[in-house]
Amino acid sequence: MAVGKNKRLSKGKKGLKKKIVDPFSRKEWYDLRVPTVFETRIAGKTLVNRSQGTKNAVDYLKKRVFEASLGDLNKDEEQAFRKFQFRVDEVSGRNCLTSFYGMSITTDKLRSMVKKWQTLIEANVDVKTTDGYILRLFAIAFTKRHAGQTRSTTYAQTSQVHAIRKKMMEIMTAEVENSTMQEVVQKFIPESIGREIEKACQSIYPLQNVLIRKCKVVNSVKVDAQKLLESHGSLEDAGTKIKSEFKEPEIQAEV
Repeated sequence: MAVGKNKRLSKGKKGLKKKIVDPFSRKEWYDLRVPTVFETRIAGKTLVNRSQGTKNAVDYLKKRVFEASLGDLNKDEEQAFRKFQFRVDEVSGRNCLTSFYGMSITTDKLRSMVKKWQTLIEANVDVKTTDGYILRLFAIAFTKRHAGQTRSTTYAQTSQVHAIRKKMMEIMTAEVENSTMQEVVQKFIPESIGREIEKACQSIYPLQNVLIRKCKVVNSVKVDAQKLLESHGSLEDAGTKIKSEFKEPEIQAEV
């Protein structure tokens, strides 16, 4: 073939002169910090392109939402079924200061509680905290046998289900509307609201596995940087170093 017939032959292969740049060379690591109510202060790390020109890295970090297990946050595997969501509201140096954004339980925990021959009761309510947040809480409960009961089934009547659901909504409203957001989060960790519901409904029908299975932040207030810093305390804490038993194998001269 003549050179003049194909223009690409004279120019060489396309794309050879393009410089390959590693995308990670433009990125920076930031620590994700959670409030002081949790034992572990640094929940993880996140990547972002470094500030360049009119593009500010802080703008890309804010409003990011991440999820962490309560088992990791409090170093307790028995609480691993509960998951917390946090949102980045402020950036201080290389630290992303976060606030509570939601809570839920894992699917396997929920499935393990659902069994035959019992009644499942659910309730949800929207409540406003004292500092202006509107939360939507979802509660779940299961009936159990009376003391000395021989019958295998524990089905509650419709009137009893209605009474229990009404009591659940009243307790959730009372526990949240007189508390701040941080106090509500502290109640989720030991499941104190679930225990209150179980105790109050004992006269209607005995309950078991009473949990706040989910919480959503329906409406949040404008972020106060001073209050956010107070909820995070000192930023000097770099977290706990995880000890590993892994050892790098020695380099062999011959294989």
